[in-house]
Amino acid sequence: MSTFAEDVTRDLKCLLPSLRIFSNTSWKNLTTMKIGSSSPIVCEPESDIELAQIVKYCNEEAVQYMVLGCGSNILGTDKDVPRLVIRLKNDNFHKLKQSHVHVNTTSGLFLYDFLARCAKAGLGGAAPLAGIPGSIGGAIRMNASAKGVSVSDFVESVCGVDSQGEIWTASVPELKWGYRHSSIPEDLIITAAIWKLNPVDDPNNELRLIQKELVWRRKNTPVGRSAGCVFRNPDSTVSSGKIIDKCGLKGFSFGGAAVSEMHANYFMNQGNATEEDMLSLMIDVRRKVFADTGIILEPEIAFVNPESHFRFKESIQTPKLALLKGGSSSEREISLKSASYVAPALAKAGYSVEEIDLREPVIADGMRRADIVFSVLHGGFGENGSIQRLMEQSGIEFIGTGTEASSLCMDKVRSKEMMLQRGIPTPPFAVIDRNSRKFPTNLWMPLIVKPPDEGSTVGISLVESLSDWEPALEKVFSIGSKTALVEKYIQGVELTVGVIGGKPLPPVEIIYPGKMYDYDAKYTHLSGETKYICPPTSITESDSLRAQDIAVKFYNAIGARDMLRVDMILSKLDSKLYVLEGNSIPGFTDSSLLPKAAMAAGTSFVELCAKLANYAFSRRKK
Repeated sequence: MSTFAEDVTRDLKCLLPSLRIFSNTSWKNLTTMKIGSSSPIVCEPESDIELAQIVKYCNEEAVQYMVLGCGSNILGTDKDVPRLVIRLKNDNFHKLKQSHVHVNTTSGLFLYDFLARCAKAGLGGAAPLAGIPGSIGGAIRMNASAKGVSVSDFVESVCGVDSQGEIWTASVPELKWGYRHSSIPEDLIITAAIWKLNPVDDPNNELRLIQKELVWRRKNTPVGRSAGCVFRNPDSTVSSGKIIDKCGLKGFSFGGAAVSEMHANYFMNQGNATEEDMLSLMIDVRRKVFADTGIILEPEIAFVNPESHFRFKESIQTPKLALLKGGSSSEREISLKSASYVAPALAKAGYSVEEIDLREPVIADGMRRADIVFSVLHGGFGENGSIQRLMEQSGIEFIGTGTEASSLCMDKVRSKEMMLQRGIPTPPFAVIDRNSRKFPTNLWMPLIVKPPDEGSTVGISLVESLSDWEPALEKVFSIGSKTALVEKYIQGVELTVGVIGGKPLPPVEIIYPGKMYDYDAKYTHLSGETKYICPPTSITESDSLRAQDIAVKFYNAIGARDMLRVDMILSKLDSKLYVLEGNSIPGFTDSSLLPKAAMAAGTSFVELCAKLANYAFSRRKK
């Protein structure tokens, strides 16, 4: 009985008599990682026409195949896998043709060689890409990028062979690019591309820039047997290498495979690593990163062995997360906006996200299906403890503060009474009933008047004269509040301090155009832009530390968990810090303050969302 290799070799020789076919080269010699003792059947087509014929044959005869360029980003195998390897090594896949600013190149050319030859011809602008190892085909496939420059900045059209063996072409604006991906079909074999580069006055200077990138790459990436970066970065702002490093995994090893001490996303074959060694190391690192950060790393490399790929994917079951948004409060639009940022961030972190627009406090079916719930329901039943109580009663694990703490935090009057009891400084205040609107005897102007149970500065007013008093109260009562919270206006530096998992973030200084931080200053900016400075520049380091200590004290006093944002003012009069309120579900938009502070502390938006999800997921597993 003939073998797979014998059958395929016979068929291909019959189809293309001059085709180069060999089966005596192991994966160790085909890949840069130098792993894999088995020897696949390899063919090297002369042209894209021959390539198309080979693909058609594979499609008709159900022959599995994979395309190989320079062999980077590949984990070979020690097992015999019935798969044809198509290697684009022939000279016809290493061509370059220039005309003015356009360059036509085939896919097998190394990226460095391509850029160097263009530079000598007076074209450049893409020097930061020169240090990326691999071929043009691979660089286009993954939209390779470095130092703010991406392949997509220069590629105008792409040509290839699709899975049916047909020629495929696309050009701008048909091509859609994103971070590490594009609209190019996954199964397309890229054969050529047209690039548009910039004319340069000094070709030698462009060559120097290219060489500078190579020097930088040599200094910052390990030399040895590796496939390049093992895991895909979750986002352009999140480095898998830095995540692995934060988890203390540099030098971590399994058998003959080890995480590089220089760059944590490079896994090195120390000389005798097997496929099992490298796969086990990848799985262990992936699990440890998930346990520590909540981020599920996905592979940048391709697996020759489908069983290895399956084992890797199954090493972590994708958590199901329900994202609650909308609500029925005055902050509904802000909630929807928060969800529009949180949902993609969690998807990038590896979660399966189901968005639920909840308009009343009920347990939706999607909440029961989910492993955990992440609510961005700002205000109303989303923050006053109502939805939290229902989830607790239903045994649903969720991110954020529980029922009692949420209720206390949302009720600004109860919150201020708690602060007085716990020795947390807060401005003097009074509560005004809608049926008795007398001016408080313990306060005088200027005053702040606001609803005691709303967020996002909804319904807030500054009262500077008696003529402002009634309009300010009416503004509060018109949105349904039964009482109005009146407190002394403190002139000073407005700050907010986020607390994540009981630890404070750097304070954010808020500089707004008017006399107070109202809805316009926060969202619409009709009166001018508001500035957010983190870390603050108008206060001392000592004041920043005091603000952080007070924020943590407030967090602990109300029994918060996972996250909280505490708003306060540093008085210009007596340098005293006054807490205004806490926010149990702070905003998660591009202008929201908790994410800004987290970013200043070195935690990206994706990492922040994943960290919060991980808190809840860890509680669920106990």
